[in-house]
Amino acid sequence: MAELSNAKVFGGIGAILMLVGAFIPNAGPIVSIVGLVLVFIAVKTISELTKDNEIFRNYLMNFIFSIISIVAIFIIMLVAFGTVGGFSWITSLETAEITDFESFWTYFGSIIGACVLALIVGWILSVIAAIYLRRSYNSIAEHTKVNLFKTTGTVYFIGAITTIVLIGFLILFIARIIEIIAYFSLPDKLPTGDKIEKSERRCPNCGRIIPEDALSCPYCNKKF
Repeated sequence: MAELSNAKVFGGIGAILMLVGAFIPNAGPIVSIVGLVLVFIAVKTISELTKDNEIFRNYLMNFIFSIISIVAIFIIMLVAFGTVGGFSWITSLETAEITDFESFWTYFGSIIGACVLALIVGWILSVIAAIYLRRSYNSIAEHTKVNLFKTTGTVYFIGAITTIVLIGFLILFIARIIEIIAYFSLPDKLPTGDKIEKSERRCPNCGRIIPEDALSCPYCNKKF
């Protein structure tokens, strides 16, 4: 049977590997992937223990939108590269006479436009991914009483929004550190006094278990 203590170890180690993987040459991507798998196991374990499927579902959606973001950027740049002539365009640059802005824009305008479009699309998808991650971590915080997960989700969201001005990458780095601490702060067992865990009342809109005295659903915001 899955235990919260396992999620604590898997999540903490996984988050560490995802952080350090970005700085390890050659083997870095493999290290990050191993870390991602461990975090997935941790989130799945928490989702099963709390009987809250939205925890894992939202984390999975975060992963899916993150992948779509990368793929979208790659496809946009690939199409733009093919549109300007591919490798023949690179060859033509050797003899190109770029003496003013007009000639510069003739050669590089399409590529620059594609870069801007790719960044905007990637940014939007990254923000959507961060929204799902925030939802997942907010739910974990509610069930485990480890409020650092809420902080992690919020900092990730802020980081995703501000990547458009570069400072977001530093904020995302900080979010990863907070995430590590959050996982290692998990208790070995779920809090027994958790109203959400003990309640049998369900939201008529989304069907999730909610506190008996709730005036609105904490998940879908349905008013009662």
